[in-house]
Amino acid sequence: MPRSNLNKATRRLLMEKYINSNPFLTDDDLAEILGVSIQTVRLDRSDLGIPEMRSRIKTMARGIYGKVKSMEADELTGELVELEVGRSGISVLNITDRMTLKKTKVARGYYLFAQANSLAVALVDSEVALTGTCKISFKRPVFSGEKVVARARMSRKSRNRYMVRVSSTVREELVFSGRFLIFAISEEVWRR
Repeated sequence: MPRSNLNKATRRLLMEKYINSNPFLTDDDLAEILGVSIQTVRLDRSDLGIPEMRSRIKTMARGIYGKVKSMEADELTGELVELEVGRSGISVLNITDRMTLKKTKVARGYYLFAQANSLAVALVDSEVALTGTCKISFKRPVFSGEKVVARARMSRKSRNRYMVRVSSTVREELVFSGRFLIFAISEEVWRR
């Protein structure tokens, strides 16, 4: 790791700026970006009163799950950290060994799909929302220990049809993309 030429005050200002613009940055990420040790990042973060990434995400997630009408919180794949129903949302999925193929430690594709699909469905302001069609693309393998950040944006709405685009990244590198056509189903249809 190259030694940083930044003084403490400048380094701390940059750290706050980076965390404010991307709360998903880990201490490892910050150490790499700032060119300092992980211990230095932890000390700076502690002195600045900035919680670790996991705590930052949990704080963001409080209250968000109550906005989702179409499913229960435990039905979502990934941790929902931002949601503006009818517009956009963000979820985070930490890939564990349990989610991967034993031989390669590559994440099973259905986890990435489930994260994107459940986020797309969560954007729809309806008691029941179902995926009609989707077009997906896996861009690169995702490995155990990586954190997948899925960002969804509703691109079109027509009556009970919603087009949602989802892009999933690992450290800002695109790993999955998809377009989901979601249908809001009326209560008369699903209560049969």
